[in-house]
Amino acid sequence: MRLGFHASHEQIAPSQLLTDVQHAERAGFDMAMCSDHFGPWSRRQGHSGYAWSWLGAALATTGLELGCVCAPGQRYHPAVVAQKIATLAEMFPGRFWTALGSGEASNEHITGERWPRKEVRTRRLEECVEVIQRLLDGEEVSHDGLITVDRARLWDVPAVRPRLIGPAVSVPSAARVAAWADGLVTINQPVDVLRDIVAAYRDAGGRGPLALQVHLSWAPTSEEANAIAFDQWRSNVFTEPVNWDTETPEGFDVMAEHVDMEAVRGAVEVSDDLAWHRDRIAELASVGFDDVYLHFVGQQQEGFLDTFGEHVLPALRG
Repeated sequence: MRLGFHASHEQIAPSQLLTDVQHAERAGFDMAMCSDHFGPWSRRQGHSGYAWSWLGAALATTGLELGCVCAPGQRYHPAVVAQKIATLAEMFPGRFWTALGSGEASNEHITGERWPRKEVRTRRLEECVEVIQRLLDGEEVSHDGLITVDRARLWDVPAVRPRLIGPAVSVPSAARVAAWADGLVTINQPVDVLRDIVAAYRDAGGRGPLALQVHLSWAPTSEEANAIAFDQWRSNVFTEPVNWDTETPEGFDVMAEHVDMEAVRGAVEVSDDLAWHRDRIAELASVGFDDVYLHFVGQQQEGFLDTFGEHVLPALRG
C-alpha cells in the first residue's frame, strides 16, 4: 500500500498548495492527487486555482507521482483534455494519471449550457473517454455524438501511456467504469459499501490498481478536530443528486446551515487520536486498496503533514 497526499484546490491558494505538496514529499508521502474545480463548495473554503497549471509546477518541483480528477465534456473539450494529459505525461513519464468523471453543475454551469440529466452525462463521459483514448494512441479522431470532434490529433504522444482512472462512489458507477478504466478511485465510506464497490468493479472486469481518498480531520484536541471538520466540510456532506446539481457556493452554504456535526462525521474521519486514525485508515484500506490518499480537510496543512509523516505513515507501512 502506498500513501499519498490530497491537494485540495478549493481550500488552499495554489501558491501555498505548491509549498504543501513539496512539504508532503519531505514528510514521507509517496504520491499526491488533486481536485479540478472552477469554484469551491463554500465561501469559507474560498479558493479554486487552475489545477493543470499547478500540476506542471508540482511535477517539476517534486519527484512524486501525481493524479487529477477531471470532467471532460462541457467545461473542457475532450481533445483539449487529451492534449493536457499527453503534455504532462510526455514531460514526466510514468508520473501522471487522470480520473475522468461526469462532472458537477457547480463547475460546469459556467459555460451557460444546459446541465444534462445523469444518464446523458454518463454517456457523454464515455464518448469523451473513447476520444481521449484514441488520441493518446496517436490516432486522428473525428466524432459526432453528444460531443463533436473534427480531425483532432495529438502531435506529442507520450511514450508511456498515462492511466485513465474511473472515479466511482456507488456500486452501479463502479461496475460501469470497469468497461474502460485503468483503475478505480473512490472515497471513504462504510467498509461494507467500499467492499461492494470493489467487488462490483472487479466482477465487471475492472483492471488496474484501486485507490481510496480519505477525508479526515486531526488536531491536538478533539474540540479543534471537530471545529476544523465542521467549518470546512459541512458543505460537502450532500449526496446525489444534490451534490451533482447545485450550482453555486452560496447554494451549498444555505443547505449547510441545516447540517450538524453528526452528518459531518459521516463524511470525515474525525479524531485527535493518531492511533485511531492509523487503525481507521488501515481498516478502510484492508478492503483491497493499493493506494490511499489522505485529505486533511483543514486549510493549514503543516501540522498534519509533519505529524502524520512522523507517526502515522510509518505505522501503517509497518
